[in-house]
Amino acid sequence: MKTLSLKFSFLASLYFFVFSTFGHAQQGTVSINQDKNINVLLDLKKEMNLKENATDRYKIQVYSGNRSEAEATQTKFNSDFEKWKSNIVYEYPNFKIWAGSFTTRLEADRALKEVKRSFPSAFIFKPKK
Repeated sequence: MKTLSLKFSFLASLYFFVFSTFGHAQQGTVSINQDKNINVLLDLKKEMNLKENATDRYKIQVYSGNRSEAEATQTKFNSDFEKWKSNIVYEYPNFKIWAGSFTTRLEADRALKEVKRSFPSAFIFKPKK
């Protein structure tokens, strides 16, 4: 009985050694084919995202008031003006709808002219944050 156990241990060890030595996982190489300008575009996009909320940009305030009206106004603004991103900002005690991120005052003035048709109380400002 002891020899059977010893044989089994020996064979199990031999089996383990053989398969651990010769058994390898699959190996291969991965090559990524992409345009060289993708990294340049990604860096440019990162830079633009950092500047998106910069304080040197002009924004248009569309609404200031309670939350439910702000949400309704934002929905209407987004459906009327898809080209400018809007967001709700809370400044005690009002919820405000800010839209766009314009680099020049001229750009903001042109946008304001369009926005005022639907939102006559809209105005341009530069955030202080």
